[in-house]
Amino acid sequence: MTNLPFINACLNGLATVLLLAGWVAIRSGNRKGHAACMVAALTASAAFLGCYLTWHGWLVQHTGKGHVPFTAEGTVRVVYFSILLTHLLGSFSIVVLVPMTVSRAARRSFRSHRAIARWTLPVWLYVSVTGVVVYLMNYRLYPSSEWERIRWLEGVEMGGGAGMGSGVNPPSIPASAPGLQ
Repeated sequence: MTNLPFINACLNGLATVLLLAGWVAIRSGNRKGHAACMVAALTASAAFLGCYLTWHGWLVQHTGKGHVPFTAEGTVRVVYFSILLTHLLGSFSIVVLVPMTVSRAARRSFRSHRAIARWTLPVWLYVSVTGVVVYLMNYRLYPSSEWERIRWLEGVEMGGGAGMGSGVNPPSIPASAPGLQ
C-alpha cells in the first residue's frame, strides 16, 4: 500500500505526457492521435483517482488520519501548502471540466469542445504536474517521521519490518494503534 503515493505520482506524470502529446497531435491536425492520447490521459487520471481513494481509505483505516502530514517548517511549508491548495482547487474543477469536454467531443460538437478544452487543458495539466510536485515534497524531499511510521506499520501488517512479535514499536505508535489490534 505504501507504494501507492509513488504510483499516483507516476500516473499524474503519465497523464501530463499524454495531455501534451494530445495537444501536439491536435495542433498538427492529427485528430485520431489526439483522441487516442486524450482517452489514454483520461484513463491514467481515472486510475490515479482509484489509487488515490484506495490510499487515503487505507490511511484512515490504519492510522485514523486520511493524510500523511507535511511537517517541514519555514518558507517551504508556505510553498507546499500554496501548491497543495491550488492543486486541490484545480482537481475539483477538472472533475467538472473533463466530463463536459469529453462529452462534447463524443457528441462531435467540436466547436463547443474546443471552447471548453481551452480551459480544461491548462487546469488538467496544472493538476497533473502539481500532483507530482506534492508527492515529491511530502514523500521524498521533506518526508515526515509519520511517513516512516506508516511504512513501518505496513511492514508489521504484511509480516515484514520489525515484526509483530519483536516487541519493537516506533515511539508514537502504541501496540493498541489501529491496524495493530
